Amino acid sequence: MSSPAPVLAAPPPVTVVGIGADGWPGLPETSRAALRTADAVIGGERQLALVPPECGAQRVAWPSPLRPAVPALLAEHTRGGRRVAVLASGDPMFYGIGRALAETVGPERLRVLPHPSSVSYACARLGRPLEDTETVTLVGRPLASLAAALHDGRHLLVLSAGAATPGEVAGLLRDRGFGPSRLTVLEQLGSDRERQLTGTADDWPHPPGDPLNVIAVDCVRSGDALRLGAVPGLPDAAYENDGQLTKRHVRAATLAALAPAPGELLWDIGGGSGSIGIEWMRTHRTCRAVTVERSPERAARIARNAAALGVPALEVVTAAAPAGLAELAPPDAVFIGGGLTAPGLLDACWAALRPGGRLVANTVTLESEALLADRYRRHGGELVRLAVAHAVPVGGFTGWRQAMPVTQWSVTKPQAG
Repeated sequence: MSSPAPVLAAPPPVTVVGIGADGWPGLPETSRAALRTADAVIGGERQLALVPPECGAQRVAWPSPLRPAVPALLAEHTRGGRRVAVLASGDPMFYGIGRALAETVGPERLRVLPHPSSVSYACARLGRPLEDTETVTLVGRPLASLAAALHDGRHLLVLSAGAATPGEVAGLLRDRGFGPSRLTVLEQLGSDRERQLTGTADDWPHPPGDPLNVIAVDCVRSGDALRLGAVPGLPDAAYENDGQLTKRHVRAATLAALAPAPGELLWDIGGGSGSIGIEWMRTHRTCRAVTVERSPERAARIARNAAALGVPALEVVTAAAPAGLAELAPPDAVFIGGGLTAPGLLDACWAALRPGGRLVANTVTLESEALLADRYRRHGGELVRLAVAHAVPVGGFTGWRQAMPVTQWSVTKPQAG
């Protein structure tokens, strides 16, 4: 009779210890005990320097780039049941290393001991409700991503990438028409070296200071700056374009039909000026978009528009469709704004679209309209004609100038099964 298979011991949890600028004195005893009993402590050089010699664990500094190194480093130092503690700034699960660790080992293997975040400290110092303060991180992200959060009267907290970030933020605010905005830089929050610096973006007077800082921005739009709302249908003047632009009112109707939701991916085919993909991404910070544009000149223009409007993560593929779609991830929604008559384009988009996804196509030509009418007969959905007229001077009076009507087909792909 064979003996039962041995029961393998579960690997020990990875303990994640949040630590503030006040270092070891600011840690509760539970966090100190986790560091004392660890076989290895992993963290950034600055964080490791905050741990006193009484913690005899092996100290391991994160390499750069950090994210790709996480799986191998954890596997190496947890081998044989070794206990690992990871140091994190403040709350590890708020724009911290906690997310990467959870994705690597699974949340069930994490023991997280948070510390107050820099945002909690900043709101405490400023006397502002945390729930009414929007947070934007520039750690590992482009400066241009801040632009999407700029609205007159909003209070922002910006997680800084270093000592130069406050000056860079002031420059972006000036460029985007928010020069009168007030900035407060809060350095070394929670330590005995706390300091605040204030000024407006227009005349920011301070040289780079401590790299550990958070920036509070009280947004004030200058009177001559273009007002950009929070919903689709931005002014046409917000876009650099060569005439290939889905105009404002049709754009708003198109985004309504596409119905973006958090985390979803859009294919914007025949990008033109990039307006559909850009406004899709502006609806929520987790929305993603890929714009496919065959003209290199227009593709470069799309990238500039995306950066100017705060969504520099928009992916621009310079290729003709449908050939340029082959390597893309399956979309949750597809917009076709040009190239409808390209052989196989509609079929390729329909095949790639996830079940339950939406496809929207606009056209102003009779040839493409016939294609959409055929697809409407085959797949259903909605076929509408959008007509917009603008009031213009007619001599000493006012009349209507009709824009070219746009035929729009929108359809939802049936769920599988």
